[in-house]
Amino acid sequence: MNIHEYQAKALLRSYGAPVSDGRAVLKAEDAKTAAGEMDGPLWVVKAQIHAGGRGKGSFKEAEAGEKGGVRLAKSVEEAAEEAKKMLGKTLVTHQTGPAGKQVNRIYIEDGSDIERELYLALLVDRVTSRVSFVCSTEGGMDIEEVAASTPEKILSFSVDPATGYMPFHGRRVAFALGLEGAQVKECVKLMGILYKAFIEKDMEMLEINPLIVMTDGKLKVLDAKLGFDGNAIYRQPDIAELRDETEEDPKELAASKHDLNYIALDGEIGCMVNGAGLAMATMDIIKLYGAEPANFLDVGGGATKEKVTEAFKIITSDPNVKGILVNIFGGIMRCDVIAEGVIAAVKEVGLKVPLVVRLEGTNVEKGKEIINTSGLDVIAADNLSDGAEKIVKAVKG
Repeated sequence: MNIHEYQAKALLRSYGAPVSDGRAVLKAEDAKTAAGEMDGPLWVVKAQIHAGGRGKGSFKEAEAGEKGGVRLAKSVEEAAEEAKKMLGKTLVTHQTGPAGKQVNRIYIEDGSDIERELYLALLVDRVTSRVSFVCSTEGGMDIEEVAASTPEKILSFSVDPATGYMPFHGRRVAFALGLEGAQVKECVKLMGILYKAFIEKDMEMLEINPLIVMTDGKLKVLDAKLGFDGNAIYRQPDIAELRDETEEDPKELAASKHDLNYIALDGEIGCMVNGAGLAMATMDIIKLYGAEPANFLDVGGGATKEKVTEAFKIITSDPNVKGILVNIFGGIMRCDVIAEGVIAAVKEVGLKVPLVVRLEGTNVEKGKEIINTSGLDVIAADNLSDGAEKIVKAVKG
């Protein structure tokens, strides 16, 4: 789960991290009042969407102007005017894709006197199963580009959970970032704050780009992006309240409400599978036979008829889907339950694209009988390879 920049900064501020004073604006008429509550003389007006690259982005609508999603203003009136230009418009960045995202919130904050821009992140390292610090002197840039062209400028190290954060971790970051004197002590304190917030709030990513050194030598969190472990949200009710459902894919949102693991992709073949590993294998074999999967969808090991019906409805709601492959290996999951769910879904939403069903495992014969006697135009498959070949052939002719 992701949250907006202004929400991330409020959370980090509550832990004691140095961030600029700012106000969130949801209505254009409130922009002037919000800007007027800050001292200036420089205001920064930021579009709030769940995507990076806002400063380099562009709006689809001409009346929004051509300055991108992060703008500077030298008066309260100018800040309010820039906010009004962006609200309700569609911002396109390299992370949103060509469709872009509508800007429903603006963040206006005090400007900062910047001397240096640095990069800092805390991540869950899946190789070591530990929290890792990642830092670089090349802040304000695409970290992927830095990693590809000058990897020696990036320092990454993990923290042993037995000790947790220690001052030497902060000093290691400070020295890598070229900090000196009192800045080192300040960095040690800030890294401790960030690590504490990361652990206590079940984060999976905390990215600050840039972390700045101001002209007075102080450190400040100028931008912040936080991601949280969705499996731990149940014990973080204050974080759950920050969720902005308008920023999420409608299909993924619907899937989450029915406890389905769904991720939308760009292909043409919808997949409904039980088990994450089998779902990945199904996507791979679709690509092997020359097509692209339209989604990752794991209905889980104990799916009900109702859950399967909802899964099928989510797949068919994607206009890019030209065919559907149902691939079930019944262990805990029973093939007859899957078959009943598919039949119920088809009767409810109709079937306008080819459907291939491969069933194997618990109650497989009963499941096949339900499919075969349903009267539906369903293509049966004997195994995964056969199923992938048949659905690709049905879609591509």
